Amino acid sequence: MAFRKWKMIAGAGFGAVLLSTLAGAARAEQPPNLPEISPTGADACFGRIYDAAHLKAHPHQKVARIFFFYGHDPVSRPNEEPAANQENSYNGFLTTTVRGAKKPEWASSWCNKSDPSDPSSGIGCGMDCDRSLASVKVDDKGKLLLSGLSPDVFLDPDASESMSKAEYAKQQLGSEDDNFKLDPMPAETCKAEFARIDPIDPALGDPLRVRLKPDQPFCYGRDYDDAHLKSHPKQMTRSIRVFRGPIELASFAADGDKANWPDGADIAVTVTTRKNGAKVTQTYSCQGEADQWRCAASSKMSNFSCDIAQKEIFLKRGANGTMMLANPNSSLAIVDLCSKAADGKTKSDDKVYRLESMPQSACAP
Repeated sequence: MAFRKWKMIAGAGFGAVLLSTLAGAARAEQPPNLPEISPTGADACFGRIYDAAHLKAHPHQKVARIFFFYGHDPVSRPNEEPAANQENSYNGFLTTTVRGAKKPEWASSWCNKSDPSDPSSGIGCGMDCDRSLASVKVDDKGKLLLSGLSPDVFLDPDASESMSKAEYAKQQLGSEDDNFKLDPMPAETCKAEFARIDPIDPALGDPLRVRLKPDQPFCYGRDYDDAHLKSHPKQMTRSIRVFRGPIELASFAADGDKANWPDGADIAVTVTTRKNGAKVTQTYSCQGEADQWRCAASSKMSNFSCDIAQKEIFLKRGANGTMMLANPNSSLAIVDLCSKAADGKTKSDDKVYRLESMPQSACAP
């Protein structure tokens, strides 16, 4: 089934199969503060699209489209993270599309004057991990001069060690990809360009954080018929329910913080296996992380007594009101979560579930 990839942050075990990193978490809005780039304080956009004649004359230039946006984050959009967890420091954003590519690459940065006390000092834009994005300057014609752009600006800091030399050379920018002169453009032009990176799917609707209220129950699930199970012989799950009922609601009402919803939200997952019809319920404690809920197995309402906090599942909004659940590491109670069978990554067909909204009675114990 087609759906947006899942991502892990800081090392829990989803692996490369289901994950990708959307570069940069959502950030709260912060107004620009460099009049050299934006005299009025409004979002400022600069860009250039190179024609075939230019690219033919510059064979070592890979960049066919380049845009620099100074202002409010043009990439992030409302997601699952509470506002209190969002950063607010990035104000410079670069996107380039190389020849033949279908989508742009992009990077975010902090842009500041080299010496705030010196009106003539230059402006530098820095990135995470003590990396530099570029130096920028607006000339007397209003064009943005962007220089000092590193060829590996879009690669991970350890890419030179983790990639072969050939792959590294292929993915970095060309030897002529620097000293760009960009024309001033409407802010909406840059926003449209950045929207090409990860187009919004209207069918996804509101994030789970908005769709599911902290003081309201919900029930999602799926029952698999014999035809489905026959075509998926390795699938152990016959039915699955994901819900918040009276117990979970009472727990959040007592200890939760609505301002940080869904952080601290408990959910329950009930699975019925095909082998012997065993029905097992496991509680998970969730937190918002980018565009997903990351939920760790909890000792509450658990059939198991070992330390299972490292067992995790991930929830995402699906198309047309569905919910996607990913189980990368045997995190569902298909087997005893304390047993050796629950170690390692799930090898069965019980990895990803597309769940439909159901009446609360369908999730009753």
